[in-house]
Amino acid sequence: MLLSSSTYFVFLLALFFLYWPLSKTRAAALAVLLLGNYFFYAKWDLFYLCLIPLASSCDFAIALGLERARSRPLRRTLLGASLLVNLGILACFKYMPFLLDNYGRLTGHTAPAWNWVFPLGISFYAFQSLTYTIDVYRRDAKASSSYLAYLTAVSFFPTTLAGPITRVSTLMPQLEKRTMITAMEGGRALFLIGLGLMKKLLIADYLADNLVNRVFDLPKLYTATEVLTGVYGYALQLYFDFSGYTDIAIGSALLLGIKLPANFNMPYAAESIPDFWRRWHITLSNWLRDYLYFSLPGLRSKWKIFTSGNLVITMLLGGLWHGASWNFVIWGLLHGAALALTRAWQQWKGNPFARYLTKPVRVFLTIHFVSFAWVFFRAPTIEAAMAVLGRIASLTVSFANVSGPLAIVLGVAAVGHYVPKKWFARVEELFSTAPFYVQAAALVLLVIAIEYTAATGAAPFIYTKF
Repeated sequence: MLLSSSTYFVFLLALFFLYWPLSKTRAAALAVLLLGNYFFYAKWDLFYLCLIPLASSCDFAIALGLERARSRPLRRTLLGASLLVNLGILACFKYMPFLLDNYGRLTGHTAPAWNWVFPLGISFYAFQSLTYTIDVYRRDAKASSSYLAYLTAVSFFPTTLAGPITRVSTLMPQLEKRTMITAMEGGRALFLIGLGLMKKLLIADYLADNLVNRVFDLPKLYTATEVLTGVYGYALQLYFDFSGYTDIAIGSALLLGIKLPANFNMPYAAESIPDFWRRWHITLSNWLRDYLYFSLPGLRSKWKIFTSGNLVITMLLGGLWHGASWNFVIWGLLHGAALALTRAWQQWKGNPFARYLTKPVRVFLTIHFVSFAWVFFRAPTIEAAMAVLGRIASLTVSFANVSGPLAIVLGVAAVGHYVPKKWFARVEELFSTAPFYVQAAALVLLVIAIEYTAATGAAPFIYTKF
């Protein structure tokens, strides 16, 4: 059930009208929301109705054990059990074909078939679930005594496919208390959902269908400038696709009285790679920092090489988290190396970018490094990525395959990304405070625009496969 499909909005509307009349009775309201969560999983595959409740129950019991345990070895054993459950899910149902294939190549044997691969990679579920047990282990949160609230929080459907990765310990308090949604919050929720649909269907899918997919599938048919335009187009497609999903997810949660964290902050305005990761997929960046980077050994060592090495390890694993492919490993290594070199240089000479380069130059260089790395992120194989880069290196010039409408969408996307936050907040406020018939008219116009522009239907969100 895609968040951009009509089926999803029928589901969301039905859940909205079932949930709020029962909001005074929290157990009943949570039960409705939990059933909605599991129905959402079941629409992808009935197997999840066994996997998710079982894994969630294990982590709930482990957290209670961590809360009561005083023995350090016992607490470590319990945390290890939670890691085994969640990382085991990822290994079995996402990475096993990749592992078996590479094992077969190394040994010269034919890789055995592995049929336990399902539509959802459930990486976001696993990471979100681990926030709970790790927080309880670190004494940063207390174990919940409400089994129902925990099951509802850890499987919350808007965050299932592509985040934002939300700490379970921050979701449960919102679920356990009764908070009525205001008219302005409802307006803001509809605004975010409409904005997300516009980003996805009018910009991201249009760029994918009319430029990006063609360039990455057959780069030899295009000139260097057209392929380079396709790479820039992918950078914009990925941002509008993922941030569009995030807007719909945040808006959907807000309709149910739940506030999710922001996930983007004008990432292509970043002045360095560290700054980029403070702006792009913020909840994943925070997760990698809080639960992986800070857990690696050597951070307090006087040898600064540990800091740089841990940054590379963190981003390498972050790249592998995105998918079982060597392309993602290379993408992670590129960003890890950039972060490590920046950190090492800052420790030695201070901030090199601010001292020697103007802000526009810093942004320009950062954008182009990120776009270069996106080639490995998007291409299906390393060979395909090298073909794209090789075609750019041919330095042939022509824009014959960049049509007028495509150029307009690219321009709108580029300008839209850099809209000042104050302007955006003002438009959001105007929509949220407008009369309901004005809001309805705006949404109807959006539906009409989507009907005429996105006639081929919505493609899956890019990050749902991760």
